Amino acid sequence: MKRITTLVVAMLLSFGLTVSAQAKDTLALVVSTLDNPFFVTLKDGAVKKAQELGYELIVLDSQNDPAKELANVEDLTVRGVKAILINPTDSDAVSNAIRLINKAGIPVLTLDRGASHGTVTSHIASDNVAGGKMAGDFMAEKLGKNAKVIQLEGLAGTSAARDRGEGFAAAVKANGFKVLASQPADFDRTKGLNVMENMLASNADVQGVFAQNDEMALGALRALQAAGKKVVLVGFDGTDDGVAAVKRGDMAGTIAQQPALIGALGVEAADKVLKGQAVEKYIPVPLMVVK
Repeated sequence: MKRITTLVVAMLLSFGLTVSAQAKDTLALVVSTLDNPFFVTLKDGAVKKAQELGYELIVLDSQNDPAKELANVEDLTVRGVKAILINPTDSDAVSNAIRLINKAGIPVLTLDRGASHGTVTSHIASDNVAGGKMAGDFMAEKLGKNAKVIQLEGLAGTSAARDRGEGFAAAVKANGFKVLASQPADFDRTKGLNVMENMLASNADVQGVFAQNDEMALGALRALQAAGKKVVLVGFDGTDDGVAAVKRGDMAGTIAQQPALIGALGVEAADKVLKGQAVEKYIPVPLMVVK
């Protein structure tokens, strides 16, 4: 009997078959940067959901570099992944990577930030326009109408920065705010500190600051504290550090996203696509004000 079994195994192997369990299907997640806690949490949510659904998940860091992002995608298209989830470094620049994935016939889904061109199966993100409006309206609750405010913008070219700015602009108009300054700090804490220092030098009468993410808000907080300036400071994302700053009373509030849920919903949507099920072109993730 043992000899017969050995012969059967040999025959299967000769035809390129295996008697072991079939390997798990592989998904990939390309993240704009893992230096930002928000995207680390997004990645963690995706990894957990992939494990629950029985997928292997390759995670690649683009280090906020569109060229690195494209190289990551080029690598994935030849590695046999079943679907690619991508959090773009730049909504325009990522279009080349999206087109490459389209050409390879692999489903692609965008997370948190959208793509300007190319065919995307589904986009999973918070309503950033609504979130920017929520931030401005919350600031108005604290300051009233006609307040003097500053905005720290995110990374130019990203849909998140554009949409949050659009929402905040609507709140500015609705509440009669005077915008003293609005400059990019690239979603980065250190840049948030430096830009805030520069803007405070010529805008000492500022009453409120909206930072388009918590990392910039925390950098701005250091500049404000160093200058002995107390303002209504509102961030965006609801990161652990941002929420902690709100609880301490250092920040007035933050618009909380759910990055782990964005990652998990992205994997769930990819799973449905691979099973031939329909998915929405846009899957919204709820927001809330943490105050």
